[in-house]
Amino acid sequence: MSDVQRPAHAVRREVSADGGALLSTLVHLWPYVWPSDRRDLKARVLVASVLIFAAKLATIAVPFTFKWATDALAGHGTAPLGPDDVIAWALATPVMMTLAYGGMRMIMAVLTQSRDAVFAKVAMYAVRRLATRTFDHMHLLSLRFHLERRTGSLTRILQRGRDAIETIVRMLLLQLAPTIVEVALVAWVLLFHFDWRYLVVIMATVALYIGFTFYATEWRIGIRRDMNLSDNDANAKAIDALLNYETVKYFSAEEREAARYDRAMARYQEASVRAYVSLSVLNAGQAVVFTIGLAAAMVLCAYGIEQHRNTVGDFVMINAMMIQLYQPLNFMGMVYREIKQAVIDIETMFALLARQPDIEDRPGARPLAVRAGTIRFDDVSFAYEPARPILKNLSFEVAAGHTVAIVGPSGAGKSTISRLLFRFYDVTGGRVLIDGQDVRDVTQSSLRGAIGMVPQDTVLFNDTIRYNIRYGRWDATDAEVEEAARLAQIDSFIRLAPKGYETEVGERGLKLSGGEKQRVAIARTILKAPPILLLDEATSALDSHTEKDIQDALDRVARNRTTLVIAHRLSTIVGADEILVLDKGAIVERGSHDQLLAHHGLYASMWNRQREAELAREILEEAAEEEVAPNRNPPELPEAREELVPAADAAE
Repeated sequence: MSDVQRPAHAVRREVSADGGALLSTLVHLWPYVWPSDRRDLKARVLVASVLIFAAKLATIAVPFTFKWATDALAGHGTAPLGPDDVIAWALATPVMMTLAYGGMRMIMAVLTQSRDAVFAKVAMYAVRRLATRTFDHMHLLSLRFHLERRTGSLTRILQRGRDAIETIVRMLLLQLAPTIVEVALVAWVLLFHFDWRYLVVIMATVALYIGFTFYATEWRIGIRRDMNLSDNDANAKAIDALLNYETVKYFSAEEREAARYDRAMARYQEASVRAYVSLSVLNAGQAVVFTIGLAAAMVLCAYGIEQHRNTVGDFVMINAMMIQLYQPLNFMGMVYREIKQAVIDIETMFALLARQPDIEDRPGARPLAVRAGTIRFDDVSFAYEPARPILKNLSFEVAAGHTVAIVGPSGAGKSTISRLLFRFYDVTGGRVLIDGQDVRDVTQSSLRGAIGMVPQDTVLFNDTIRYNIRYGRWDATDAEVEEAARLAQIDSFIRLAPKGYETEVGERGLKLSGGEKQRVAIARTILKAPPILLLDEATSALDSHTEKDIQDALDRVARNRTTLVIAHRLSTIVGADEILVLDKGAIVERGSHDQLLAHHGLYASMWNRQREAELAREILEEAAEEEVAPNRNPPELPEAREELVPAADAAE
């Protein structure tokens, strides 16, 4: 198993931007930077480390070459007399020292860029591994979690966490340690080339600089967190409105949505302005602290020149050394700021990784062994919230190869049954069994692999029709994909499109009609060829003519398979082996279509209402046709009403 495929629970841990978070983050990130099974990446880390320190040594040498060039300009106006002096003079000429200065700067730049190039693969590998684990973990979390969270917020968490990982790996591990070494080398040079007073000035400057940076950054932490929250909110509102584009248009709500988004952006604007102002204060304070230290060191050197203890080259050198020191010091301040901000960004990602899924495989769970495919709900009770029970002591069985339909008014608990069968939730009482195996005792992947689902609301990936159908069985051939489409009565429609099966369906499948999306969903379930079928209002988006064609296809697919149908249109389940009538979480009637009609209960009442609506629609359609063909006689409503079940009013 590769690192990217390792279980997400391996990185579940608590991380906070408060005390100890930086060290904790380093500990957690180290296995990704130094992967135990990637010797090539370890070698890159070692090579990058060597390049880092070589670049820092070259950096320290640059001010020395600058000093030597300056002293050469100041002290060598005439050529020496002896031949030995000629060689020394040639090596110490201003031209040679200037060339040496340029050469050291080039070496420093090449080593630095080589370090970045060598380490890039290590850094991005760490980013990929953690980002993939977070993405994988999001899919492990329960349906309840995803119903409560906004997609826009989750994508921002993933994006900012990914950027934060790269920031921490690159800045902290590539720059912080070498910068500390550079500061130490500068201090050593100043102590031995000049005297202890320069060292005191440098150490005081560094201490004040770091202290100011620390306190100013801590002040900015809260501002950054507020900015992130407002950014999350604005992004979530934008995605929500764009995903519901048609709904916005239906209600002419463009201005309302724009105002809603603008309010979120106003909060983001306010937080961002405070963040930029605080950054300006931080940068200005750092510049003031360092400039005072720079001026103090140069004053000491100027005094030394007056006392003939130092040369003009020393004055240039101390200036170059201090200016050069400002870069790592400023970088240390930036590292601290960025790392602290990155920890804020990454703490949400780690909190997400630390969240335990509501539904997990039990230790030792085995794959589901489907022998016949019998489904049994044994005294099942369930509630999303304890105060509002949904299912109450529900018991029924779907025999192998048989079809059982569940009907009932809205809110009766029909869709909850499908979610329990898929184990999106665990029952609060009783058991759900498949061939005698409790679904809580088998692996979730094997359970869901054995069930084919055609949902009421089909959402497609923003890809091709072929991709969406093949989603049912990824290793299927093109011929198998097209055969599944033919069985779902969509092949002819696809072939009429200019790009055929390569036609893009758009975001959530919005380029297709409701019926076309439903057929794609049916096709990918046909391709999956599972032993158990679950049809949740599978033909709800289809017209009457298409419904019959699709129903015929579903009947063929359901043949010899255990099928559970959740239906709204009762005409689609008249051939079911058994129909369960659900009301307020309990089965109030059960039997075949004819038996339930003869009972004159809730089912008969629902049947009559639907037949009345269908007959009224047919009368209106024929009346419209009559306007075009006036010689045709319209159907008589009393004769049509004879199809209704007697005593329907009594069933009310």
